[in-house]
Amino acid sequence: MRIRRNKLFTSTVGLVLALVCVLDAAKVNKHKPWIETTYHGIVTENDDKVLLDPPLIALDKDAPLRYAESFEVTLTEEGEICGFRIHGQNVPFEAVVLDKSTGEGVIRAKDKLDCELQKEHTFTIQAYDCGEGPDGANMKKSHKATVHIQVNDLNEYSPVFKAKSYKATVIEGKKYDSILKVEAVDADCSFQFSQICNYDIVTPDVPFTIDKDGFIKNTVKLNYGKEHMYKLTVTAYDCGKNRASEDVLVKISVKPTCKPSWQGFNKRIEYEPGTGSLALFPSLHLETCDEPITSIRATVDLETNHIGKGCDRDTYSEKSLHKLCGASSGTVELLPAPSSSANWTVGLPTDNGHDSDQVFEFNGTQAVKVPDGLVSTSLKEPFTISVWMRHGPGAHEKETILCNSDKTDMNRHHYSLYVHNCRLILLLRQDQSEAENYKPAEFHWKLDQVCDKDWHHYVLNVEFPTVTLFVDGTTFEPFLVTEDYPLHASRIETQLTVGACWQGGNARMVQFFRGNLAGLMIRSGKLENKKVIDCLYTCKEGLDVQLPEEVASTVKVEFNPNQSSLTIEGDDIDAFDKVMQHISYMNSRQFPTPGIRHLRIFTTVKCFNEESCVTMPDAEGYVMVLQPEEPKISLSGIDHFARSAAEFESPEGVTLFPELRIVSTITREVEADAAESEATERADDDPTVQETVVSEEIMHNLDTCEVTALGDELDAEHEGLEVDMYQLQQRGLEMSSFHLGLVITGVNTMANYEQVLHLIRYKNWHTEALFDRKFKLVCSELNGRYISNDFKVEVNVIHTANPMDHVNSALVQPNFINPMHQASVDLSGHNLVNAHQASVVPSAATVVIVVCVSFLVFMIILGVFRIRAAHQRTVRDQENGKENEMDWDDSALTITVNPMETYEDQHSSEEEEEEEEEESEDGEEEDDITSAESESSEDDEGGEQEDQQGASRQQQLEWDDSTLTY
Repeated sequence: MRIRRNKLFTSTVGLVLALVCVLDAAKVNKHKPWIETTYHGIVTENDDKVLLDPPLIALDKDAPLRYAESFEVTLTEEGEICGFRIHGQNVPFEAVVLDKSTGEGVIRAKDKLDCELQKEHTFTIQAYDCGEGPDGANMKKSHKATVHIQVNDLNEYSPVFKAKSYKATVIEGKKYDSILKVEAVDADCSFQFSQICNYDIVTPDVPFTIDKDGFIKNTVKLNYGKEHMYKLTVTAYDCGKNRASEDVLVKISVKPTCKPSWQGFNKRIEYEPGTGSLALFPSLHLETCDEPITSIRATVDLETNHIGKGCDRDTYSEKSLHKLCGASSGTVELLPAPSSSANWTVGLPTDNGHDSDQVFEFNGTQAVKVPDGLVSTSLKEPFTISVWMRHGPGAHEKETILCNSDKTDMNRHHYSLYVHNCRLILLLRQDQSEAENYKPAEFHWKLDQVCDKDWHHYVLNVEFPTVTLFVDGTTFEPFLVTEDYPLHASRIETQLTVGACWQGGNARMVQFFRGNLAGLMIRSGKLENKKVIDCLYTCKEGLDVQLPEEVASTVKVEFNPNQSSLTIEGDDIDAFDKVMQHISYMNSRQFPTPGIRHLRIFTTVKCFNEESCVTMPDAEGYVMVLQPEEPKISLSGIDHFARSAAEFESPEGVTLFPELRIVSTITREVEADAAESEATERADDDPTVQETVVSEEIMHNLDTCEVTALGDELDAEHEGLEVDMYQLQQRGLEMSSFHLGLVITGVNTMANYEQVLHLIRYKNWHTEALFDRKFKLVCSELNGRYISNDFKVEVNVIHTANPMDHVNSALVQPNFINPMHQASVDLSGHNLVNAHQASVVPSAATVVIVVCVSFLVFMIILGVFRIRAAHQRTVRDQENGKENEMDWDDSALTITVNPMETYEDQHSSEEEEEEEEEESEDGEEEDDITSAESESSEDDEGGEQEDQQGASRQQQLEWDDSTLTY
């Protein structure tokens, strides 16, 4: 039995040893622990517990399965986590294992943390397992993970004021937006607890208030007699509602009523046009209330942004302004004032509030096509683009000012000027050449002026590959130039547009402009020089000062470029006053734009005692430019005459305005005494003249005269208007023609326009069917601001038959042929007047015209003209230079004397002449046959009366109309 027990014990021990060997072989430490790569933690200062995301847990593949039955007996610790190790210098944290089997751990602070010293901590952490066997052999470590821990702030600190006390000085009787500012700070590290959320005045019942930013102001006007100084206690609160550790004392002193200001300043200053310069401050004086002043600086601003394009400038067309400034020919105006000869801008809305200053508005839906052939610009030659533009911050889309693109089939842009994101960009695509290399294609300028909603003048001088930009006369270089390949050769015509870009492939407009444009010009072949650019931008109004000699060396004066602002610096009050009194407003325009120009004086003074230095209030007023007397432009001259058909067909043609006169008058009010004497002299001539109003003739320029045909358009095949181009060029004028007539443009005197208009001739090479032609003349000044009356001229054609057809009738009465009267005939209404002053011709006549038209004969007009012989007194009046109304054209007429007829006496003749003239004026709208019948009946009645009275008979002139053909 004992032997069996020994054998059994021996077998059991062997089995256990074998099992242990097997288990030892199975539990070798093969794997490293595993943890996350990054941890983020939060810890509150004065606390040690760190909240981690994700939680700190280490895993090891060597760990046994937790619920496996084969691991009920555990003899070793392989797979368990024995600890965490933190790496870094002076890391105020430690890591602790909570459960070795699960690998769970925590990080905690070693000591109390201070957010104000350090808000964040970053370090690395590493996990390690327990190794193999009891001695921990073959221990393995995980990778290193980064830990970021943020220290949350506690509201430990209270606000503290930066200064121990504050003080300020105010003037009685004035409410301030801000007297002074107090400021406190908080040492807490977080945004919430370090910000000052509120200030409060602790002192009760004081006329002051303080806002959340620490600005103190008075709630009522302070009175020096009631209180000289106010003492306020002010506290502060942070956003955690902690009050300041110490309140601060604020002292506010009240000064008595001597108010430093400009004395003798008139708020309204009236300027009468044409009076030159006007002193703005003749009695101005600076009152400083006996405060010791070390220096004075004053800025006088004249606001003119609301006038025209930034100030008062001549409102002539942009082309005329270029000429006035010295630019040579070659300029083409792309946005002209709408007219019969330039009608492509008719649909654009214009700004009519600035006395015809041509400003066009583009609202993002409008654009115009420039007529073909108007601009012929080659990118190989230098050219200039100039424009006035007002543009505000717009959308992030391209807004085209000017674009030249394919007219059909394709959408290529050859050149364009556009705005994009407050940048001005010029696109230039060169044509294909032998070398197809990259070439400069886009020039970019980033400018504040593009989006500031004010008017600016832009000039681009293009001499490829160089482009120079002038803005208000100042040069700007492009900040970016991009390159592109030249365009491929194509025979597609191009379309020039303004306000958008034309896409020929889609047949629509794109990239619409939003803003205002004016004076858009292209000048081909030459670049604009700086002198012309400065002239175009210069204002006609501004400030001026004539420095007295005794103060010229003690005061410094500076102007801005357009003389709308000047700055004066000095240290002597008396000298400063004298300079201010010599500042004047000037406007060199003959007809300035009326309205208000705001005037402001900004003054800064420095004192020896900066704390009690006076504050100068701004002085504000305005200059009222009165409405100028509007000129009345009157055109007068012969408005109805006749010429033979031969003259119309001759190389010289017929002069339309031979005796044209251009007169301009203004009506103005004068003082009663002067008006009374002037009215007394004119009472006989015009009894309706008022005593306080007089009319006087003035001289000024004209910039346009337009001659148009009334009725049918001019047929270029057989008629036309001509003018001496040499005479035009000598006077610096230009002429353009269109289907109804011609337009003469250019700024020049009325006398020069008068001389040129005398030279306009009308020609017609086929007058067989022409009986009359009517024309209208209109002249204007300042681009249509002042327009003349419509002067209408009617020209009749006298058709002359072959003289051989009427030779017999001419020989019937050879004794009555008067060889002295070979004059031309003028038909003005129904009155005939001799053109030669020395000829014996009646001053009034009765014309009888009988017109018969037959389809068998081309046209035969038989007219019988009777005129009465004038009295000898009438002859003397004519010889003394009495003005004639009509001219004779008797080159094809024969005058005979009929001894059988008499004439009425002088008084009857003169009365009938006046009646006939009145009837002629009243009956202009009636046809010729009715007028002829009416007057022939009057002649018959007059003849019967003469026969019955048996008065003395004199010779009566009678037409031999056998040679007339109508």
